Amino acid sequence: MMKIVLGDITTLEVDAIVNAANQVMLGGGGVDGAIHRAAGKELLEACLKVPEVRPGVRCPTGEARITPGFNLPAKFVIHTVGPVYRGGGCKEPEKLADCYRNSLALAAENGCKSIAFPCISTGIYGYPVGDAARIAVREAREFLKTHGDMAITFCCFSQGDAAIYEDLLKGSAQ
Repeated sequence: MMKIVLGDITTLEVDAIVNAANQVMLGGGGVDGAIHRAAGKELLEACLKVPEVRPGVRCPTGEARITPGFNLPAKFVIHTVGPVYRGGGCKEPEKLADCYRNSLALAAENGCKSIAFPCISTGIYGYPVGDAARIAVREAREFLKTHGDMAITFCCFSQGDAAIYEDLLKGSAQ
């Protein structure tokens, strides 16, 4: 099942929320900062314990890491790093698809039955919302073919973004 919610991802009662993180995983702006503020200082402490795969990188672009949700209604935070959009010719679509695939796989591995995604890479990273939403919905549909018991929510911060996702779920903007 897939649905769209307009609002604040930090308030959703799901098993896991996805954080559009940066590679160092220590908080930032946008949804990343909001999740860190809502979860409390324990989230930063948990992120500091995630080993670096190279200096300054705990989660490379397209990969995902999981931590507890601490003060959030969600049990887990799944951190994923979306690509910075550079016109689409630098494997951005593949890297963004990896964000969704890896986040969903990590949720399933940890027994999650519900997950909420923000609009990954569409803020400061500049990914066009329509293109990003098509990738998100495509990957969610593919995942649900083998994990039909997962409830996937796309949490949008703006009405315009929500309308794009609604059209995709209705099948009118394939």
